[in-house]
Parts: sequence; C-alpha cells; structure tokens
Amino acid sequence: MKRSAIVAGILALDLTPVLTGPPRGSLLEAFTPGRTTLTEGMNISCGGAVANTGIAMHLFGTEVHLVGRAGIDAFGSVLMREMERWGEGLSRDLVVDPGTRTSHSVILAVPGIDRIFLHDSAANQSFGADDVDFDAFPDAGLFHFGYPSHMTRISANGGEELVTLFRRAKERGLLTSLDLAPVDPDSPAGKEDWRAILSRVIPYVDFLVPSIEEVCQMIDPARHASWRRRAEEAGSELTDVLGLEKDIRPVAEELLQMGARAVLLKCGAPGLFLKTAEALPAYFPDPEAWSALDRFEAGFVPDRLRSGTGAGDVTIGAFLSAVLEGRTPENCLQLAAAAGAMCVTEYDALSGLVPFPELEERIRSGWKKSRKM
Repeated sequence: MKRSAIVAGILALDLTPVLTGPPRGSLLEAFTPGRTTLTEGMNISCGGAVANTGIAMHLFGTEVHLVGRAGIDAFGSVLMREMERWGEGLSRDLVVDPGTRTSHSVILAVPGIDRIFLHDSAANQSFGADDVDFDAFPDAGLFHFGYPSHMTRISANGGEELVTLFRRAKERGLLTSLDLAPVDPDSPAGKEDWRAILSRVIPYVDFLVPSIEEVCQMIDPARHASWRRRAEEAGSELTDVLGLEKDIRPVAEELLQMGARAVLLKCGAPGLFLKTAEALPAYFPDPEAWSALDRFEAGFVPDRLRSGTGAGDVTIGAFLSAVLEGRTPENCLQLAAAAGAMCVTEYDALSGLVPFPELEERIRSGWKKSRKM
C-alpha cells in the first residue's frame, strides 16, 4: 500500500501581478521610476514548499499532511481557501497562530527577466521542531521539509531544530527529503554557517533535493561566486554555463560524502542530475535499483513560459510521489522533469499540472527535450 507523506516548511500566499508585453532587456525597462506599469489582473495562489510540493504530490495521487504556520488574518483566510480549492482537508494540519502575520510573497514575473520576490516570512520565522507531531501521522512513509534558510527558528543555533526534526523522522522509520532555498546574507539565517548546518542534518537525509545553485552557495561560497562571474561574463543564466563533469557532479559527490544517500540536483531548464550512494540501507525503496546511480535527465521543452514560480517544488513533488509509488529511478526522473515543464506554463505552481498517465503519454509521444548537458 502506498504510504502518505508529511510535507513541512515554508508556507506563503503568492501574489503575482499579470505582466504582459514583449520581453524586456533590463529591470529598468520594465519598471521606470514615476511610471505606471499596467497589469492584467493578479494571480493569487498558495505557495512555498508546503503548498507547492505538497499539493503537487496530492494532485499526483499521494495522500499528504501539510504542516506549516499561518496567522489569523486576511492573508491567512485567503491562503487556506486557496489550499482547500485543490482538495478538501489540505489545510487541516496547519499550525494557526493568532499572534503572527501570514507569510506572503509579491512575485514580479517580467517577460524576459528572472523573477523578483518581495517576501515577508512572518509566521514561518517561528516554525519549530515541535510543530510537526509525527505521532499524529501513523500512516506516513515520507517526511519532506522545504526552505530552512528562510526560517529563523529552525536554522538558529547551528540548525538545532532542523536536526531534531530529521532525527525524529528517522527514529520513526520514515524516508526523508530536504529541499533548500537561497540564503539572504542580511537575514538572521544568513549569519549561520550553512555548511556546518548541512553537515549535521544531511546524515539524516535520504533524498537531498536542492537546486545546484542554492546548495553550492551554502557549502562552497567561493565556487558559487566563480560560477556567478562566469554567468555574468557570458550574459547567461547560471545553469547555462555549468558543465556536468566540471561543476555539477563534483557537488553531488561532495554531498554524498557528507552523508546523503541520494542527491537530486535541480539544474534549471537544462534538467536534473541524480547521484546515489554505492550501498543503500534496506529500508530504501528497492535498494539495488537505486544504488550507485549517476544520471542526468534533460528537461522537457514547455509549450509556453509564463512563470517559473514553484517549478522546482513541483519537480520534487512529482519525484517523491513517483518514489512512493515504487517506480524505477528512470521513471521518477522523467516524471519530475515533465512536471517542471508543465508548471512553467501558468503563473502559479499548480494550475498547469496533469496526472502521471497524461505526462507519460506525452513523453511516449516524443516530447522535445532541451539540450544535453
């Protein structure tokens, strides 16, 4: 029987003005001081790792328990209404705190320019290990956590609360998964030693699923800075200048050495890279099939590009749902890449998604892939 998943971490209400028109070459072309920029509505959706990854898993057929913090305010009411729109009961496990604001993000998705986020973490800052009651979810088989670098309490004191969460999950025999987010150096979490934090928590992580840029920034800032310089010199996105042999695989190998059992690196439009340990524990789904993997899965070309908001979260949601179904690693990667390509066709993370059978049919029909890495 397929077991349920606990998805915890960052939760927010996403507000995305619908900006139209031709691609812009620079931010100043899109937003000139003193000028009114016209929009065509506002896309309002639930967001953050809890909503994006968790509800994506629900849409792909996994029973989920979504654990995040919200306040009793207007944004909180809208957030819970948006969550319930995707399935009855999806907001039932939230921790509602009357003493705080509900987190929200204003997302500027300008054609031709990477997204700009105006984010208020609010209730997420007080999220702690005790907010996840593992005993309340006896049917769970997997625990996923997203974006600890945006959460002050969970990352404080060398990530003590984060380590506690993952240790408790492993004590209950759960598969575990951890996603990351960029570190704001000016935030309280940005003052923490993230390599040290990850060194403490990764031994409790089965699937480490960050973007290549995020995790490199955390464990090797100098290498990340050199990548940024290469991208700036080339006038390209960072993931477009990275090579598999020179850049991506060495990071995955280092993360395995730190204790992760499987590393899935999101590499933007080019695709995904999966590398796993030589030997996996017996509780792993089909340890023999998942051991010693080294595979790059090129991304699928989307029909259109409206916004990349939540694409990484949705990609992970598809991957984890496929893992819980007992699918092969190759099929898990294909479905993850396909889900990411569907996500970007809409302004929010979830509206473009379709069930696994439809994704598989499109893959079989010869869905065009991006360039090979």
